[in-house]
Order: sequence, then C-alpha cells, then structure tokens
Amino acid sequence: MEIATIFIAWLVLLFLGIPVGFTLLIAGLLYFIIGDWNLVFASGEQLITGINNFTLLAIPFFILTGTLMNSSGITDRIFNFALSLLGHVPGGVGHVNITASLMFSGMSGSSLADAGGLGQLEIRTMRKAGYHDDFNGGLTAATAILSGIIPPSLNMIIYAAVANVSVASMFIAGLVPGLLVALALFVMTFILAKKRDYQVLERANLKVIGQNFLMAFWALLTPVIIIVGIFSGFFTPTEAAVVSTVYALFLGFFVYKELTLKKVYTNLVEAMKMTGVVVLMLAAIEFFGQFIAREQVAIKIADAFLGITENPIFLLMLISLLLIALGTFIEALALLVLVVPVLIPVVTSVGIDPVFFGAFVILNLMIGILTPPMGMALFVVSRVGNIPVGTMYRGVLPFLIPLVVVMLVMIFVPELSTFLVDILNE
Repeated sequence: MEIATIFIAWLVLLFLGIPVGFTLLIAGLLYFIIGDWNLVFASGEQLITGINNFTLLAIPFFILTGTLMNSSGITDRIFNFALSLLGHVPGGVGHVNITASLMFSGMSGSSLADAGGLGQLEIRTMRKAGYHDDFNGGLTAATAILSGIIPPSLNMIIYAAVANVSVASMFIAGLVPGLLVALALFVMTFILAKKRDYQVLERANLKVIGQNFLMAFWALLTPVIIIVGIFSGFFTPTEAAVVSTVYALFLGFFVYKELTLKKVYTNLVEAMKMTGVVVLMLAAIEFFGQFIAREQVAIKIADAFLGITENPIFLLMLISLLLIALGTFIEALALLVLVVPVLIPVVTSVGIDPVFFGAFVILNLMIGILTPPMGMALFVVSRVGNIPVGTMYRGVLPFLIPLVVVMLVMIFVPELSTFLVDILNE
C-alpha cells in the first residue's frame, strides 16, 4: 500500500506540472513521513554523495559545447554543407534535415539542444521549399533524437554511470543504432516526399559543395577528435567533454570569428541552467532511490517481469512497451536514472548484455519523447518552429514507424549494437 501511495503521489505531482526533480524529492519525503522520519537525515546524504561521480562532470561541458556551437555559426555551416549535398534529391530538404542533425549530434550530445538549435533553421528552409508544417515538425522532432543516441550522447554518459559500464563502450554501442535510425528516416522521408510531390532544389556544383565542406570542415572534426581521443587512450570520456568545449571556443573565436565574450557569458548561463536541471534530477533520484531500495521495488518488478516470461526477446518487447508508455509523459532523463537500476537485474538474469541494453533503453526513451500526447521533443519543436501542437502530433506519427522498426531489429539482432565494442575491446 505504501508503494502504491508514493507512486500515485509522484504521478499526481508530475501531472500538476511540477518539475521532475522536485516531484521526486517530495515523493521521497512523503515516504519517510509515512514510515520513519528519522531515516530522512541519513538518506539526505545521497543528495550529495549520489552526484559525486567523476563521469558526470562530462555533462556540463558537453552541454556548454552544444550551446557554443549553436551561437558560433557552426550549425548554419553544417546545414549549408548538407543542403549542397542532398538538396536536389526527392525530399531533398528533408534529407538535409536528417543529415545536418546527424552531423550536429556528434557535437551537442543533447536531443533538445538539437531541436532548439538546428530546428528553427531546418523548419524555415523546409517551409521555403514548400513543405507542409506537419511534415516539417514531425521530421525535425524525429531527427532531434539522433543526438540522444549518437556519441557523445549525454544519455549514454548517464546510463554508464547508473549501470556501472564503460562510457566509451556506450558511445560505440550507440553508433550503429543511431546510423540505422538515420537510414530509416531517410527511407520514410523519401516515401512521403514522393507521395506529396515536394519540389527539389537545383543540384549544387562541385565548387559550391567544396566551399561548403571547407566552411564546415573544422566543425565536423569535433566528433572525430572525441572518439579517436577516447579510444587512443589520449583522454577519458570526461576529459573529452572538456576538450570539446575548448575546441568549440577555438572555432568560435579564431576560425569562424562569430563568438564574442558576451555570447560566451550567455552560453555559460544557459549551460548552467541546463546543468542545474540535470543535477537536481540526479540528486533527487538518488534520494528517491532510498525508497526504491528499502521497499525492494527492483526485486518485485524483476519477479513480475520474469513471472511473465524469461525469453529475452519477449522480455525486451515488454520493457520496450513500458519505456515508451512512460516516456510519453515522464522526462527521458528521469526515467533513465529511475528505471535502469530496477531493470538491470532483470535483463542480466536472462543473459542480456548491459551495454546493448543501454543502447536499447535509450532508443526507446527517445521514441518516448516523440510519442503524443506528452512527448517533450514535440513541444520544443512546436515552440521553435511556431507549429501548433496538434499539427505536430499528426506529423510525427509516420516517423514513429521507422523508429519502431529499428527498435525491433535491435531486439532480434542485438549484435548490431555490440560488435564494434567487441572488436575495439579485443
């Protein structure tokens, strides 16, 4: 009864619009009030010790890198390069949307940063080409999730910290699924563009493509520096975040020369705000986790799942349905740190690789932030693109199909996520 009361109270607080971090703190306090209030003092230490993790230092620096990239003209250069490559094919501006998001995802690490940074530019260009707003909004929201999967993904860093696996392994595990998502979106975009007979742009000549490539070249080196640096042992994933920030400052000040001290200050404030939200959530979940641990919720959920099936494929399908359903109305980050500790014992007991499971969980959570009625990415794109939410709902539905297909492929062929990790670890 206590467990049901706490979870109902938490869900009520969420639906009232209270920020997730505060809802978890309040729900945790309610548990101790109902039970033993004296325990709150010992559990309160988790608010600090739970976030005292070197790996998590990467989060503010990757967030800052994304904000610096947005204000340094880097997103424009990436988009123009993609436009010169693909603008002439059927659905070309849509393919540019996907390609630009794929390139930017290797720099920002945040889906919402992608939606907010590139989203406005992508939607504006698609409108000029005569594309309808349901298509524009749905595709832009769908491509934004690439930043949550492709390294350096903040979700991967947090999963690694929660599940106690290598950040480097998680980065590589997300690479193939992320590319498959992009490929699936290319196919759906081509089909919809042909069906709607959207216009194509004039083919760019090699000179224009070369000029745009040179303009974007230094920015495109960012993910290469991060990945090569990590796997060469030159720096850790956390140090890679610092390197990416320094590199973004270098590009903004000395290469593209669009960054000013005033912009840096604005970016620092924005990054601190975003980091504050993440840290509050992580600390609150550590506090709320005391309730999870004391009531043995993880064990009870594990028993419930394994009571239904011990077949890994069916188990992953059940978990997928759970994550997507929860992801429609709960912040993906909150679910990541709240649900993963509960599910890890379940999946490892049937032989599922925790590194594969991380990539699988994150893909499902990214589908969740696209799923009506409460998918967060839909509201972000709606705001930056000035598109009605109802139009967003209608537009995103076709793009959920290829994402679900990729998710099913991962279930039946888990090696797609782990074969590169195995090769690099040999």
